[in-house]
Amino acid sequence: MTEFRIVDHLQKYNKDITKEQLKYHSKRVLVSKEFTFDASHHLHEYEGKCKNLHGHTYKVIFGVSGCTDYRGLVIDFGDIKDIWKKEIEIYLDHRYLNETLPLMNTTAENMVVWIFEKMQSALQDYSKSTPEADTRLEFVRLYETPTSYAEARREWMEIG
Repeated sequence: MTEFRIVDHLQKYNKDITKEQLKYHSKRVLVSKEFTFDASHHLHEYEGKCKNLHGHTYKVIFGVSGCTDYRGLVIDFGDIKDIWKKEIEIYLDHRYLNETLPLMNTTAENMVVWIFEKMQSALQDYSKSTPEADTRLEFVRLYETPTSYAEARREWMEIG
């Protein structure tokens, strides 16, 4: 059994660790954040249950890469959450997707590209406002069910 222990000494900034020691490396690292939303939709030109109005609890996973800043961070997870809340979730959560998204068949394949484009644009704005940021969106994965997802990757989006 592991004993409960209180640390002997709480590390203090500028006494035990300096600003120069915060950044351990200069490597590119991928950070990931996931969100869920509930929405309804239906599919056109589809023979099956999904032609009828129905809903899902979707899960979205973002992969953002960058080189760490002076603190050792690529991007604050809270900044990814702010982008999600302000720029993307408002179009998706508890919405009828056929109405709130651009004209498209609301398949996971179409939606994941739209989400990628929205996040990529927001990250570009973030990088402009945060000069030390070197972030880029590597992938977006959209789960329509716990076992079914569509994914958009940076290298695929650059090709076309």
